[in-house]
Amino acid sequence: MSGTAPSLEKGRGCRITESVSKNTKKMGVTAVLSQEEILKIFKNSGALWEGHFVYTSGLHGNKYIQCARVSQFPEYNELLCKELAGRYKEQDIDVVLGAAVGGIIICYELARQLSAKSVFAERVEGKMTLRRGLEINEGERVLLVEDVVTTGGTVKELVPLVESRGGIIVGGAAFVNRNPERVKFDFPFETLLSTVFSDYPPEECPLCKEGIPFDRPGSRTLAK
Repeated sequence: MSGTAPSLEKGRGCRITESVSKNTKKMGVTAVLSQEEILKIFKNSGALWEGHFVYTSGLHGNKYIQCARVSQFPEYNELLCKELAGRYKEQDIDVVLGAAVGGIIICYELARQLSAKSVFAERVEGKMTLRRGLEINEGERVLLVEDVVTTGGTVKELVPLVESRGGIIVGGAAFVNRNPERVKFDFPFETLLSTVFSDYPPEECPLCKEGIPFDRPGSRTLAK
């Protein structure tokens, strides 16, 4: 593997969560985390990788954010989802819809905190689909969820899935938006970390030109 994933000290997740969550204990459903605190969680969980990566979008870059490293700690996942849930607590969300695989854990925790139904979509023959008896009903208010947004393509794939069933898209949420200047939606979209990371089409990738091997850590390459 050409990318470098920082090692995680055993037990560190719980200690960091305890220190960060001191600011949220008095606030009920709504958490208030600073960007510094959020970034600290990502760094200390080993979620920030460096190397040569091919993202789900097909673009290349030298930084990868592996949110699974954050969500492996239930305390972290609960705390970060509480921050996002607080931004939608007045919106009467009926369904939280995530994209497999990365959005499933975040989707479930957000739904729990918003007292909503958790539903996830899977890509079948290149198209996002609801399976396993999961449904969105006409008139239900839906929040779309991803872990990391690079181009917004996966979130946009979820839109017709909701609209075809008569659902109402209230907004979207993600832990990370890699390029808020590029990614725009026709509905409110909330993220915890929003910063511009450089990425390139394959034919323009400087890492490829240097002959540096790449990794594809995203879930789209999972065996069917």
